Amino acid sequence: MTHLRKMMLEELQRRNYAQSTVKGYLRIVQDFAEHFHQQPDKLGPEHLRQYQAHLFQNKKLNASTVQQYAAVLRFFFNKTLKRHYLLDDIPMPKRHRKLPEILSPDEVALLIGSASNLLHQTMLMTLYSTGVRRAELCRLKSADIDSQRMMVHIRQGKGGHDRDVPLSPRLLETLRVYWRWMKPKTYLFPGTVNNWRADVPITTKVPWEACRQAAQRAGITKHVSPHTLRHYAGFRTIPGEGSMCG
Repeated sequence: MTHLRKMMLEELQRRNYAQSTVKGYLRIVQDFAEHFHQQPDKLGPEHLRQYQAHLFQNKKLNASTVQQYAAVLRFFFNKTLKRHYLLDDIPMPKRHRKLPEILSPDEVALLIGSASNLLHQTMLMTLYSTGVRRAELCRLKSADIDSQRMMVHIRQGKGGHDRDVPLSPRLLETLRVYWRWMKPKTYLFPGTVNNWRADVPITTKVPWEACRQAAQRAGITKHVSPHTLRHYAGFRTIPGEGSMCG
């Protein structure tokens, strides 16, 4: 490990960034350096502007992704190298925000009801009811479902913090049916090893595929993802449930 890489790794770990985020930051800085065939500490804002043009013109990345790259390189210059450039020296491309596609209550009910199996249906309802992130869903353990307090314990959420979110009666009912069928041990949604069910967490691809397949089966043409569902948490009812979540 190079000295620069170690310095940046320490800065990221000090902020308790997720492992996936750390890998992404290091990969972007490495790509930046390799583009100019120089050590990254020999580069500066002018190189970043050229690099951004390369990302747009040659890699065909969108403004949102290029903005993420720029944010990482700002972190590298300002936090790792302690070069406190003015913000104007390290430009951030404008990102055109699209309004999210909203599902109607009927579409949500249709989506969840169109899940290909009970595992997928339970995952979709959990995403919709609790608003957990996809990675948080994958890490859920059976012991995290607290039916006494009607709470779900979320481990190592954004920033590495734990938190509790409300557990709705309808979701609890679905989880009990699912548990009797699946009988999960440690992880609520166990993954597979060599095509055999194992006591390991599912990968983040599984809830994504569950959303995609359910939307396809339901004939929903709007873009639907786990991220879409989590934004409903806390202000709507679960399909078939008359009271507010929680």
